[in-house]
Amino acid sequence: MLFFLSVSTIRDCLTILGLMKELLRTNDITVIAYARAVLDDAGIESFELDVNTSVLEGSLGILPRRLMVIDLNWVEASSLMQDHKIPCA
Repeated sequence: MLFFLSVSTIRDCLTILGLMKELLRTNDITVIAYARAVLDDAGIESFELDVNTSVLEGSLGILPRRLMVIDLNWVEASSLMQDHKIPCA
């Protein structure tokens, strides 16, 4: 029997299992976009959590969004954030 999992399901499982770590948490969507661009350029996959929650609250910027990376990439990703002066967790 074959099971097909969506990418979001796999990412959720990695987060639940503790294989993904929070890299940054912010209310500023421009910081998230910049951080994702830096990570993409370095070949590090990232995943943004709480996007739908922050949209539901009316885009007031009250609820922060989180940027997650795979645990094995966290040190390199954190170093990249420091190099680009992006505050991280």
